[in-house]
Amino acid sequence: MNYVMLKDVCTINMGQSPDSNSYNDNGEGVPFFQGNADFGERYPITRKWCSAPTKMASPEDILISVRAPIGAMNYAKEDCCIGRGLAAITPDKARVSSEFIFWLLKGKNAELNSKGTGSTFKAIGRKILEETLIPDISLEKQSGYSNILEKIYEIIQARKLELQKLDDLIKARFVEMFGDPKLNDKGWKSGIVSDYYEIKGGKRIPKGMGYAEGVTKHPYLRATDMKNETILDDNIHYIDDEVYEHIKRYTVKGGDIYLTNVGVNLGLAGVIPEKYDGANLTENAVKLVPKTEKVIDGVFLAHYINSPGIQDYINERKMSVGVPKLAIFRIETMPVLLPPMEMQKQFVLMKQQVDKSKVAVQKALEQTQLLFDSLMQKYFG
Repeated sequence: MNYVMLKDVCTINMGQSPDSNSYNDNGEGVPFFQGNADFGERYPITRKWCSAPTKMASPEDILISVRAPIGAMNYAKEDCCIGRGLAAITPDKARVSSEFIFWLLKGKNAELNSKGTGSTFKAIGRKILEETLIPDISLEKQSGYSNILEKIYEIIQARKLELQKLDDLIKARFVEMFGDPKLNDKGWKSGIVSDYYEIKGGKRIPKGMGYAEGVTKHPYLRATDMKNETILDDNIHYIDDEVYEHIKRYTVKGGDIYLTNVGVNLGLAGVIPEKYDGANLTENAVKLVPKTEKVIDGVFLAHYINSPGIQDYINERKMSVGVPKLAIFRIETMPVLLPPMEMQKQFVLMKQQVDKSKVAVQKALEQTQLLFDSLMQKYFG
């Protein structure tokens, strides 16, 4: 296949920040976009205007972020000013279609990022964009590729939206049944976590030791494995017998509640699946072990902790100097509501049914994404 450079088929206009005195929030001048933070799904979201623009983009120009994160893209929907975090690409429509260039640059995201330079924020300059290679194919073929990718991308977005709606359904049903956990506006009996649970921390792998290669005997559950109120299975790490002997007192049981209490993922709660009975727990999380006869269902409790009201409680009490951390005593004194177990079970049953639907949608999403990625590689790789 023959290739041409992007500069041969497009005009590239690098952004430049105007005088800050010309920025305003009252609509004076033209919309001003500084970088990726202004991007929406397809078009930027106007938050600021500029009365003395320096570099401009035109309607339907491709806007691409040239500073971290490199490669994010939108279309300009109107005449607008672009700051130094963006470049505007105007395709020569006699040679290339805008949609083709848009999808091609999406496919070049990793390549563009690998060419970024800078100690604080990686960035790419005009030369990198200019020398990006473009397949020299007919407009008809470009249109065919673009149409296929657009249709598959729309399916991907629809499935992501479906997952979001299923999540929203669970949250709405929780509030409908139990009210706002922070306000306890339904007047449920309440207590604190330490009334019903013992809090036990995880353990760091001893210095000088590490994960085991080719071993699947002792799972080591990290904060990054914890998502969607359970444990993800796609990248579990394992330890060997020697490491296990050093930290075996910090194992979990299937059905235990985990709560991340250190790091950027602080505040995530979920239930340990039965298949991870005996796994070791990272030092960045704690487990909640029932003290007495069970009065709180684990699935209910995990969703309760993840609700907005209790997340507010966690954020208001975390230590944010350096690495975010939630002290054990803050967890012990966290309020808990005690609606009737029968109601908790009704919620859990509903959630389990919705989660089954989510699994099916997620699988379909992954298959569609795989098709999309393979076509991107075929067309532009």
